[in-house]
Amino acid sequence: MQTHWGFCGWTLWDPPGGQARGRRPLGSIWIGLALGSFLAFCWLTEARPEPGRGDPQWLQQILPGLGVEFGLQNISCSVCKALFTAIDIGLKLEPNVARVGLVATAVCKQLNLAPPNVCQSIIKLYENDMVEIWTHSVLSPSEACGLLLGSSCGHWDIFSAWNISLPAVPKPPYHPPAPPAPSAPISRVLFLTDLHWDHDYMEGADPACPDPLCCRKGSGLPPSSRPGAGYWGEYSKCDLPLRTLESLLAGVGPAGPFDMVYWTGDIPAHDVWSQTRHDQLRALTTITTLVKKYLGPVPVYPAVGNHESAPVNSFPPPYVHGNHSSSWLYEAMATAWESWLPRDALHTLRIGGFYALSPKPGLRLISLNMNFCARENFWLLINSTDPAGQLQWLVGELQAAENRGDKVHIIGHIPPGHCLKSWSWNYYRIVGRYENTIAAQFFGHTHVDEFEIFYDEETLSRPLAVAFLAPSATTYVNLNPGYRVYLIDGNYPESSHVVLDHETYILNLTLANAPGATPSWELLYRARETYGLPDALPTAWHNLVYRMRGNEGLFQTFWYLYHKGHPPVEPCEGACRLATLCALLSARSDSPALCRHLIPDLPLPHTGSLWQRLAFC
Repeated sequence: MQTHWGFCGWTLWDPPGGQARGRRPLGSIWIGLALGSFLAFCWLTEARPEPGRGDPQWLQQILPGLGVEFGLQNISCSVCKALFTAIDIGLKLEPNVARVGLVATAVCKQLNLAPPNVCQSIIKLYENDMVEIWTHSVLSPSEACGLLLGSSCGHWDIFSAWNISLPAVPKPPYHPPAPPAPSAPISRVLFLTDLHWDHDYMEGADPACPDPLCCRKGSGLPPSSRPGAGYWGEYSKCDLPLRTLESLLAGVGPAGPFDMVYWTGDIPAHDVWSQTRHDQLRALTTITTLVKKYLGPVPVYPAVGNHESAPVNSFPPPYVHGNHSSSWLYEAMATAWESWLPRDALHTLRIGGFYALSPKPGLRLISLNMNFCARENFWLLINSTDPAGQLQWLVGELQAAENRGDKVHIIGHIPPGHCLKSWSWNYYRIVGRYENTIAAQFFGHTHVDEFEIFYDEETLSRPLAVAFLAPSATTYVNLNPGYRVYLIDGNYPESSHVVLDHETYILNLTLANAPGATPSWELLYRARETYGLPDALPTAWHNLVYRMRGNEGLFQTFWYLYHKGHPPVEPCEGACRLATLCALLSARSDSPALCRHLIPDLPLPHTGSLWQRLAFC
């Protein structure tokens, strides 16, 4: 249903006692704040390739896809600026958090943005943070209206360009890694990501409920014509019961033995409208205990996911103190993980959720807090320039590793191609500078099986690095549960520590949920064998993209594996196929030139609508 909303003609709240004093100005103030809360709701979704947030047309582009249409064309620039000026003044005079929440909840319900119970709960979770952020943000009326109405009304530069400093040390000549000798040791690294344990998962519950997350207590029962949620999980918008995660960890033995484990976050479920800090800490401690139980002495190196916080995506930089800070979460992580991490790593984890350590001689591991690059992290509206100084710290770590002759693995949750533009472009530049030092990069977050390629910035033609994006443990949405194992050049003098191959394992839910069946985790595929790769270096993945462009069968194999053996019924053809290939070439966000240069026949529109199709294909 299309919903039209006139900003200044709709009074959502009456002052106590029905007095008309200040009625229209207050209405404008709270409606404006409700719009801000609405934007918060839009940004709660999982990150996917999408139009750049720096483009003022992005809001108008995404609203029709949500079934919502605002009559923004009916608002003049002067009225818009007056509205946001009133917001600023109103918050200074009367920063009533509860009232903001009431209005935002009414807007959410009126626009059918979510079921009423979800509207009520999600706004309650966000109202304190949103008012705090808005009152400290430097978003001016001109910038706000530039966002809503376009550049003719104002310039929106909250996320404007910034640059980190690289050392004056000249970049060493590039030397491709030498293939390891046949007898060289190989390390097997277990990679876990996006476990998303649902404490309230319930077998038999409705998998198609109206809430954003189903298969749980409160989802109700399905009609008699449809089956309910399976015992081990379900192909729907559902997360996993604890027993499935326990089965996964108990069943990884045949894929080992493992030298170490990389675990890149997202522990809690997707019930983001009802989570509390207590819920998130329960998930952290429960799953950490389970990992220790089944993996025993194998060292585990975690990264922070975007779902670890409450509210979701809320990761204020370290300059935010008090109850709004993330210290409650980082302290709990440091306590839970202190048997895995050394003192120096725990120190930076407590400050900003990132750390570095040396798991093997000649290898440095860097765990990044990718929430400081996230489009959905509202705290970056206050200041998005290198939050927590993390990228400058990364440069220091990489330069020190280069000086020592060490190689580096980088792990994180959100992949760099999904980050805010300036953060992503700075990271891209760092990877290019230290291509001799960075041996591998590992991320999760998207729940599907993909990769992102980095190219030299001078010509955008020489592939110099690849970021591996591993599939999720959770089924969300409509997937098999899975995990990844990386085969890496092992621990010996002069090791390259590069990825040699990778294997993906799944639990076939159709078989596992059959009457009388027991869960069996099976090898889905090996990358080099399946794709005919000579090695797992960046050029091989670059060439695979071009081969998929001209080979429909090869692309359909990729599409099947991309979804962990359970692809959508609708085929991925035309724009979907091209956008998928483009995403593989785009480790730098908001950079369509990468695809235009590398796939000249790719019809990239200026509006960014092709990027949107990727989220729905």
